[in-house]
Amino acid sequence: MINFRPSETRTSTTSSSVTAEKAFSFISKGWREVKDSTEADLQLMKDRATSFKNLASSFDREFENFLTSASRSTFPVAAIANSSSPTPAEIDFVKNLQPKLSEFRRAYSSPDFSKKVLEKWSPRAKIRIDLSAIKNAIVSEVEEIDERERYRRRSRTRVGDFSWEWKGEGIGDAEEGQLSRNWEPIRALKTRLRELEQKSSSSEIIESLKNSELVEKVKSTLKAICKEPEYSKEVQPLDFQELLACLVRQSGPFLDHLGLKKDISDKIVESLCSKKKNHLLLRSFPTGESSILEGDNINDELDIRIASVLQSTGHHYEGGPWDDVSKRDGKRHVAIVTTASLPWMTGTAVNPLFRAAFLAKSQKQSVTLLVPWLTQTDQELVYPNNITFTSPEEQEVYIRNWLKERVGFNADFKISFYPGKFQKERRSIIPAGDTSRFISSKDADIAILEEPEHLNWYHHGKRWTDKFNHVVGVVHTNYLEYIKREKNGALQSFFVKHINNWVTRAYCDKVLRLSAATQDLPKSVVCNVHGVNPKFLEIGERMSAEKFSKGAYFLGKMVWAKGYRELIDLLSKQKNDLNGFKIDVYGNGEDANEVQIAAKKLELNVNFMKGRDHADDSLHSYKIFVNPSVSDVLCTATAEALAMGKFVICADHPSNEFFRSFPNCLTYKTPEEFVNKIREAMCSEPHPLTPEQRYNLSWEAATQRFMEFSDLDRILNNNNLEMEGGVRKSKSVPNLTSVVDGGLAFAHYCLTGNEFLRRCTGAVPGTRDYSMQHCKDLRLLAPHVENPIYGW
Repeated sequence: MINFRPSETRTSTTSSSVTAEKAFSFISKGWREVKDSTEADLQLMKDRATSFKNLASSFDREFENFLTSASRSTFPVAAIANSSSPTPAEIDFVKNLQPKLSEFRRAYSSPDFSKKVLEKWSPRAKIRIDLSAIKNAIVSEVEEIDERERYRRRSRTRVGDFSWEWKGEGIGDAEEGQLSRNWEPIRALKTRLRELEQKSSSSEIIESLKNSELVEKVKSTLKAICKEPEYSKEVQPLDFQELLACLVRQSGPFLDHLGLKKDISDKIVESLCSKKKNHLLLRSFPTGESSILEGDNINDELDIRIASVLQSTGHHYEGGPWDDVSKRDGKRHVAIVTTASLPWMTGTAVNPLFRAAFLAKSQKQSVTLLVPWLTQTDQELVYPNNITFTSPEEQEVYIRNWLKERVGFNADFKISFYPGKFQKERRSIIPAGDTSRFISSKDADIAILEEPEHLNWYHHGKRWTDKFNHVVGVVHTNYLEYIKREKNGALQSFFVKHINNWVTRAYCDKVLRLSAATQDLPKSVVCNVHGVNPKFLEIGERMSAEKFSKGAYFLGKMVWAKGYRELIDLLSKQKNDLNGFKIDVYGNGEDANEVQIAAKKLELNVNFMKGRDHADDSLHSYKIFVNPSVSDVLCTATAEALAMGKFVICADHPSNEFFRSFPNCLTYKTPEEFVNKIREAMCSEPHPLTPEQRYNLSWEAATQRFMEFSDLDRILNNNNLEMEGGVRKSKSVPNLTSVVDGGLAFAHYCLTGNEFLRRCTGAVPGTRDYSMQHCKDLRLLAPHVENPIYGW
């Protein structure tokens, strides 16, 4: 049995418990949670002591020990004097208990009793003292300097007041060792209290605690939690009075010319800012730093106020029209802006990428490719095979790896991203916000706008020709042909035609049309400035020594406008003449089901397969590529088929004008001619490409044609024409044409700034500015910070 030996008298026990409670209360002052926990533990210990005392008094042996232990009391005499002698009533009560002693003996003499008591009343199971909380409480007590007197009074509590003692009787060594380990926290606490008693004064305790590592860690943690970060308060934008004061001050020379002297304008500025003087920078700097503004110079105060607002927005100067050319390391800068990006396998994603690579290959100019960044939801709609990216850096790695596999060299150019929004109805990406701002002013030299009409339909920002020295537009798509096939197509195409003329004239210096199939735009010339992937030329060189084992095929996005309507009509009309002719069709798209149902209904000999890369091994052995489309501007798949040494059967259309010079290109005007060309190709073998023909299909030749027809050769090779004395020349006096173009650009800017007009013309809602998700993905400032005028 385990014997708990308390103090000999009830008064002494109560006094010891109160003293212990005061000691714990001193330790845990200032920490309400720790104090409550400690008091609860002490109360529990007192209850257990009382329970064990009542249990012991039930045995006559324990009762006799209790009566004889008073003479051996170790407490002070004053404590014993407070106890009184037993009264006759108490003696009669004890005598009445004696007949019941035998019952208590039988009930509690069981050998398992002590073990049950230990399991039920084990201190380890209930008493939990958090020593770290007690240490922190000591630190907190020390930091309260105004409580030193109370601390000094409480520090006189003696460890001797704690007279808890546990003895193991009738239990094994293993159980006794476990019991001692259960009370290890109490022993550590008593050791700590003895150390406190040995201190000569409270000042020594405070000094030792301040120098301890624990205190330093606690202080550093509290400072980190409670410290208010610098400039945590949001800097408010300039109000109307401050803006007006700044305008008056900047207009000083003009006002002086009108007869308004400088001292008068200074007084106006001072009167405008006098009401704000006491609050001018309190919104921009934390408390305690505004004393630097207590001078009388209101102009300095206004300058600091403006500087603080600019700093809060993250604005930094990027150079202007007179920036130093030496910043470019003697190179001109070319920025290529396009409307799509890989992994979307479309012409405006692939061809600008190759253009950037081959322009950078010459190392005569630095190149930046600016592509749209889509949010996660739009990526799921646009990119194939469930490919998505969590960051622009991840997509850039994908683009560079794809390019390197096809060109065979590391292209040294920069890839940047601008916010874009996918429009489901038009299956195209619309820029969000001012795209021109994503090319810094110091790099704003030459701009190449891939699909300039598309980029500028809803462009609401700086005029491209104002920011760049030379702007070239490259027209990829015959939008009028697509729109005519829609509902009310004639009316829509009429408006789109004039809008295209408007934006290309206002924002471009030169426009290149890939073929005459496109709309005749202002400042435009017709020239094919696209090449084919070098991989297709390698396939063609390899296949020239082999024979083609398969017949005809067609490859393209499976939508009616991509030539599928023309293909179904030709095969159905000439079904009898093409008896035995079979064609494989590869493609995916929105109209796939309709196309397949139409071919099945007409019982055409067409085998539909899923779309794949044109360079796939399964397509190498086909001999004939059929492309009846008349909606393309310049079909990339046609050029790739010619590069692989195949026959190409296509319509006699302006979009195919470039390919007519190749002997393997067979064109037709009527369905009857289509049948004849099919038979001719089936009965003969393609001609091997000559070195000249191979070069004309390459990107090296396309880049050379681009440099010539866009006037970049003249601009890049004649720096003196655009640069003089190391600084960029200002524009000469504008002529009537440039004035009209500037007026068109201004009118377009005003109209695209109205959200209602944007929606009426088909813009995606909310694309005048980029979204907050774009801010997060591209790490941009919020639109209202970039364009504070909208927040006035």
